[in-house]
Amino acid sequence: MDSIITVIIPAFNEENAVGKVVKAIPKDWVKEIVVVNNNSTDKTREAAEQEGALVLDQPIKGYGNACLKGIEYVKSKADKPDIIVFLDADYSDYPEQLPELVKPILEEKMDMVIGSRALGEREGGSMTFPQVFGNWLATRLILLFYGYRFTDLGPFRAIRWDKLMEMNMQDKTFGWTVEMQVKAAKMKMKCTEVPMAYRNRIGKSKVSGTVYGTVMAGYKILYTIFKYL
Repeated sequence: MDSIITVIIPAFNEENAVGKVVKAIPKDWVKEIVVVNNNSTDKTREAAEQEGALVLDQPIKGYGNACLKGIEYVKSKADKPDIIVFLDADYSDYPEQLPELVKPILEEKMDMVIGSRALGEREGGSMTFPQVFGNWLATRLILLFYGYRFTDLGPFRAIRWDKLMEMNMQDKTFGWTVEMQVKAAKMKMKCTEVPMAYRNRIGKSKVSGTVYGTVMAGYKILYTIFKYL
């Protein structure tokens, strides 16, 4: 495989999971694994470094902030990757499925691929009702307003580096994933989804695990969908 792949993993207090995530990534498929330590107060940095990841610090909380920090680092490098893979640090996705995720980009010239939990096998309890409903509503609104069919806002995703740069991503918190999909639709990118298995995460979710997180994520997702109309 000739394409260069970099993985960006935002991580906030995931000392018990992030090492497992990094370890499970097929190393012969990726050039670099970048974990963005998002103001963690535990040993997230140590756990990631122990498995060979490069760790960046982003003291300003926010999922989007962490992803943007990773992108900023990649932009500073002389040799840019062909593909960026985003992956959560909680071990709910299966990093071993990375080859399946990037295959449509490598073989079908796709621009972006979403790892869909809706199309894959989900472990019982791995997604809360608000998560399932929120994904359903958001993807229906994207279809209605932008004409693009997605089934999930799954965080496990791959995108061509040049296309990611064209997007000029802005969201700093909960709207990151939906902003990417809305912009891909507006830019008429070639997008597809692949089924991804999903399991119960290690530890408690910082978003769906709290009422505040669930409400704010829902609000930000809807706000972002209407923002780019």
